[in-house]
Amino acid sequence: MIGQLEIRKVLPHRFPMLLLDRVTEVVPGERVTAVKAVTCNEPWYQGLGPDAPAEAYAYPRVLLLESWCQSAGLLATWESPDPDVLDGQVMLFGSVSGVEYHRPVLPGDVLEHRASITRVVDDTVIIEGGSTVAGEPALTVGLAVLAFRPAAELRPGDAAPAPALA
Repeated sequence: MIGQLEIRKVLPHRFPMLLLDRVTEVVPGERVTAVKAVTCNEPWYQGLGPDAPAEAYAYPRVLLLESWCQSAGLLATWESPDPDVLDGQVMLFGSVSGVEYHRPVLPGDVLEHRASITRVVDDTVIIEGGSTVAGEPALTVGLAVLAFRPAAELRPGDAAPAPALA
């Protein structure tokens, strides 16, 4: 099992946006299985009052997808970790498609993310997978495209002068 220390050596994310708790399996260049336990102590539940309806506790879908994407990113960078986004290679998510949400995820649920590399082309990795809760599908991701770019290319350089208006 791979815990927080190892995850933080690979991903640049930190609390509250590090949305993986542990990795139960990683086959470099092939697949990963990672776990995220959802709790009611997370920041997105702070504003819920005592009379909040049950559906208000559904884990935000965008965070469910982000958590899965973090497992995909961990897989894509496992063999060459570079969590410093100011230097070296920066991982960018280019697109995600074929996303389906199957059930709400609630505090107390434990998400199991599975991601598999389907293709690598130069500095681009294509990954597919999904997430389950107790074996029941919660999320399906048909395709995620990750690209790697040098950090120096992503920083703004000396701004070119604006063209003169005629």
